Amino acid sequence: MKKFVEIIKHAQEYAEAHGPAKIAVAFAQDEDVLKALKAAVDEKICEPILIGDKEKIIDLSKEIKFDLKNIEIIDEKDGPEACKKAVSLVSSKKADVVMKGLIDTSIILKAVLNKEIGLRTGNILSHAAVFSTDAYHKFFIVTDAAMSIAPNADDKRQIVENSVKLSRALGVEVPKVAAICAKEKVNPKMQATLDAHELVEMQKEGKISGCIVEGPYALDNAISKEAAELKGIKGEVAGDADILLMPNIEAGNVFYKALTYLANAENAGIILGAGAPIVLTSRADSDKAKLNSIALSVLVSSFKGE
Repeated sequence: MKKFVEIIKHAQEYAEAHGPAKIAVAFAQDEDVLKALKAAVDEKICEPILIGDKEKIIDLSKEIKFDLKNIEIIDEKDGPEACKKAVSLVSSKKADVVMKGLIDTSIILKAVLNKEIGLRTGNILSHAAVFSTDAYHKFFIVTDAAMSIAPNADDKRQIVENSVKLSRALGVEVPKVAAICAKEKVNPKMQATLDAHELVEMQKEGKISGCIVEGPYALDNAISKEAAELKGIKGEVAGDADILLMPNIEAGNVFYKALTYLANAENAGIILGAGAPIVLTSRADSDKAKLNSIALSVLVSSFKGE
């Protein structure tokens, strides 16, 4: 797969065969979120369960012409309680995906990590953004641009594990991971290069499996075979990376926004590492990005690969 229309098509095919994925939306009285859900329902890829202020949800849905006739609404005016109910629906297998509505990210994540009703797995939570651009020959994943502020080498190992599962859901059996740094050689003064070297060693020791990890790589060598050849860099990942593992949140966030606003790259983003995908759309996201994110979450939730 290289285009988001393919992800939407796969989600539609899954819905036709097994029924639409159920998305539990925490504090759903948000116009932007409801617009995204309306688009997803129109595409027949999901069935939302709306938890929040029922009266406001109905009023907003009327404004955007979102037909709620066959959609369940759970009236809950308290934000944290709405998050708990949304997460509980997923942990009890009554829903497949959690989606953030008009609530702070920290509150919904607190519910996700709740020991009694949450979706803990033992792995850290990480953000993964899937990008499609005419400048590259396939989908690629950028991680982490929104969750892990300053991950150490073991954190990055877990971020890789989360992203490998996503990449496999996109059809890449053995994804190629490039540990992105500012240069290609290990430098004791540059922690990211030390982390990259350690990750490569982890894979050799069997601590990371199901993918190929190489680095340190500067960005150009990870995505351009020509650049890699000019610099004499040889490797299976060079110029053909599926996953771009960012050194820290600043690099990831800047790269994410540069792709979005300067390169006009189409994208989707979800939170991984929990027992189910978590959709956290931003008001700044385009309507298409929000629909893509919902479709991606459905694809991941339906993926049965190990």
